Amino acid sequence: MLHVMAQGGRIVLERDEQGKIVEAICLTRDGWVLTGFTVELFKKLKRRRYIKSVNSNPYRITERGIKSVRGQVDNR
Repeated sequence: MLHVMAQGGRIVLERDEQGKIVEAICLTRDGWVLTGFTVELFKKLKRRRYIKSVNSNPYRITERGIKSVRGQVDNR
């Protein structure tokens, strides 16, 4: 997930009326939805401070998150 985020991906949250997170969607920079991304995984990434939202924008990877991603060859 962090590799997608490091390449320009983002996380969009869907909330219910009480503000509780119902769904977390990880989008690639091309707009594709990444399967297998759950609310639990979102909370884990946020707890470790690998992602953050600024000014109510979609969640993006932080510098700490980028440092935690091991380098790999981009398969594009």
